[in-house]
Amino acid sequence: MNITENNTVAEIVTNNIKTADVFKKNGIDFCCGGGISIKRACEKKDLPLEEILNELANINNPVSNAYNYDNWKLDFLVDHIVNIHHTYVTESIPLILQYAARVAKVHGHHYTEVVEINRLFIDVANELSSHLKKEEQVLFPFIKELLKADSIGEKAAKQHFGTVNNPIRMMEEEHENAGDIMKEIKKLSNNFTPPESACNTFKALYAKLEEFEQDLHQHIHLENNILFPKAILLEKKNNQ
Repeated sequence: MNITENNTVAEIVTNNIKTADVFKKNGIDFCCGGGISIKRACEKKDLPLEEILNELANINNPVSNAYNYDNWKLDFLVDHIVNIHHTYVTESIPLILQYAARVAKVHGHHYTEVVEINRLFIDVANELSSHLKKEEQVLFPFIKELLKADSIGEKAAKQHFGTVNNPIRMMEEEHENAGDIMKEIKKLSNNFTPPESACNTFKALYAKLEEFEQDLHQHIHLENNILFPKAILLEKKNNQ
């Protein structure tokens, strides 16, 4: 769909449910009040039309998965994880929490699974919010310190947590827990398939949850399978 200023909010969202995130973020009602043009919606909210149209046009542009992450320097990989995946999680959690709470409140009496989905996502949001801070404040800085020490032929300073294996083990356990919660959400939502009668907010919730799970898989892969094993080997080398 080639979106123009004359398209209504409702038809834009109906054509691509991912666009709901743009409207939600900017306070534009895409559910009950979606019958007005995008131009009129922007005027009502005093929003820059061209910027909103550009954001909508680029909603499907994926981050390339063709990168050879295994060849990246560890500090670059760390920065990528923080800038791409941590940022995605941080920005997506508030949006999904709003969707989930709204759907549970409005539709929970008929679709009881959405009440449990709301509860489970609150759990995973709390888990990941704490998890990201521990990585960014403790583990990732130490990995960069190991790299710096290795580059100048010095020993890295001793840490209160001992070997890097300890925080890594904790992060892997938290990855598994978050992954298990998302599996349960996927099961409850019938593989993120909304009912035929679902409103746009209901559809947007399931679409965003599916996107969130896909990002989490990539995020965990980069850490568990590439970053963490290399950090362990780097520490062993530094201790020789």
